[in-house]
Amino acid sequence: MNAGSVTLDVRDVACAFGRHQVLRRVTFSAHRGEMVGIVGENGAGKSTLLRIMAGLLHPSRGRVDIQGRLGYCPQEPQVHGGLTVAQNLEWFRAAYRLETARGVADLMDRLAFRERPDALVGALSGGTKQKLNLVLALMHDPEVLLLDEPYQGFDWETYLRFWGIAEEFRSAGRVIVVISHLFFDRTRFDTLLRLHDGVLTREGGA
Repeated sequence: MNAGSVTLDVRDVACAFGRHQVLRRVTFSAHRGEMVGIVGENGAGKSTLLRIMAGLLHPSRGRVDIQGRLGYCPQEPQVHGGLTVAQNLEWFRAAYRLETARGVADLMDRLAFRERPDALVGALSGGTKQKLNLVLALMHDPEVLLLDEPYQGFDWETYLRFWGIAEEFRSAGRVIVVISHLFFDRTRFDTLLRLHDGVLTREGGA
């Protein structure tokens, strides 16, 4: 791949909360069609890094450049518990300024989302909320997808379905960044990075 295909570029990113240094000059890049895994213990700063990449948190120093539409799936489902499934989908459709929500029904079917459209989201199980959380992050067909423990609460079948969708996004030239405290399928990634004590190092990949 050439430099022109770089879609995500993180340079010299540092973040501190008071005297606590969470991230220390983190640098990495990802090209079109690349899947990156970032692994680290709980509290290593993974979610902080993803929030910075998503533009939700300003770093103490450094920069993040993203080319194209961004999809962000946080660890805690960003759904509205007082609204129905259909209302959540409509709210995000309007937020993304989509004329229609094409492909949503297919995504929900592939994730085995069986709840009725008029079901209140607040009454759903944790795993079902996570399915909806993922659909909301994918529904606008992002070019860069940031996923924070995206399969938390999934059963084995849905876990495998998730990876099938992720592989299709990668084959379509999307950049996917997945963070987790543990990866069972390390060979799925083109690049595997480890975050420890605020420092990012290369661990391997496929």
